Amino acid sequence: MLTIYGVYRSRASRPVWLAYEIGLPFQHVPVIQAYRLSAPDAADAPLNTRSPAFLRVNPNGHIPTIDDDGLVLHESLAINLYLAKRYGGALGPASVAEDGQMGMWALWAATEVEPHSLQIQYHRMSYPPAERDPKVAEAAVAALRKPFAVLDQKLAGSGFLVGGRFTVADINVAEVVRYAIAAPELFKPTPALRGWLEACHARPAYKRMMTEREREPA
Repeated sequence: MLTIYGVYRSRASRPVWLAYEIGLPFQHVPVIQAYRLSAPDAADAPLNTRSPAFLRVNPNGHIPTIDDDGLVLHESLAINLYLAKRYGGALGPASVAEDGQMGMWALWAATEVEPHSLQIQYHRMSYPPAERDPKVAEAAVAALRKPFAVLDQKLAGSGFLVGGRFTVADINVAEVVRYAIAAPELFKPTPALRGWLEACHARPAYKRMMTEREREPA
């Protein structure tokens, strides 16, 4: 059986959402980020990214990681591409060309969007108010205007990223774009992107994942 390591309040949300879309059963091992613990190395600390037991699974000390019948993979977007190809049916690529496009969008999200969308999340939502820097958030918004325009133009066609249907590419990119929702000024001029993200978040599998995520301590 597939095992997914990582709490829901992490990038583990990505393979969990995909697994729910597919109907793929999995064992969930809730590994928490070490930075969220006051004493991650204590003998009674919960399983975390610095725990020796987890480092034997992923020596990088990051989540998520999966173990699929002995195949261990790290990096959430790559994990999703693999799971979609092996189990995802129409969520995965129907051709070599679609496979290339799905990989392209995953790397695009990781390089063009995520470094900036994370700063919006940190400095407008996640950090305590005293630690937020409005200038960092504003710079991130400015950096995302062009990528968001590119994404909006792509989605204005079929409403999806690859193959004219909902696929793993939409999951991967939507999960990276989600970090920027605290910047409504990015979504007002990009109606196709806004409608696409709303449709992604209306899917039952996404709602199920978010319900599990919200049950965890913040």
